[in-house]
Amino acid sequence: MKFSLYLIVSFLITAISALYLDVPASPSPQPVCIRDFVSEGQLVVVNIKTDGSVGDGQRLDLHIFDSIGNEYRRKQNVAGQIKVAFTSHHNAAFDVCFTNHMDGKWNKNAKVSREIELDIESGAAARDWNAIQASEKLKPVEVELRRIEEVTAEIVSELQYLKRREEKMRNTNESTNSRVKWFSILVIFALVTLGVYQIQYLRHYFKVKHII
Repeated sequence: MKFSLYLIVSFLITAISALYLDVPASPSPQPVCIRDFVSEGQLVVVNIKTDGSVGDGQRLDLHIFDSIGNEYRRKQNVAGQIKVAFTSHHNAAFDVCFTNHMDGKWNKNAKVSREIELDIESGAAARDWNAIQASEKLKPVEVELRRIEEVTAEIVSELQYLKRREEKMRNTNESTNSRVKWFSILVIFALVTLGVYQIQYLRHYFKVKHII
């Protein structure tokens, strides 16, 4: 049963295909970004394949950074195939951004673009299993089982991380509710005290003025 589950998980992961983007060129372009999330210390490999070539009137720039501010790669004039590998510094989302600048040789009204094939692999999927198989002299079945084992371990680790996040958010919510409750009680007490004081003050005022 467990082996069947491992095979299903492996199939779902390997069935994911690359992303295909069409990034239009412009004299003042806006970046086109793809966002993904990785855990701290996780290996990430970004495979990029573009059409066009350097000097064809378009300048495609690449920028990879995370939501915390760490920069992993910045490269100008990307063309052909390029591979970027890095290890994440934090549990955070990271962006792979492309900016396509139009060269002066093109008419501003011309519609030119770069087609990009983007494949992002992380964790066990990003490792070079062929090199591991060769170095450790493993059989194909052993390599596949080891890969499935690491993928499953990553899924368990991710679920544990989500569980810790949920517990932290629940504790924060309970703490906030407790503070709001006591603040509401304090406000009610202050309003009641102020109302009693105003009544006593008005009674004293009316007595002094011989109204009552």
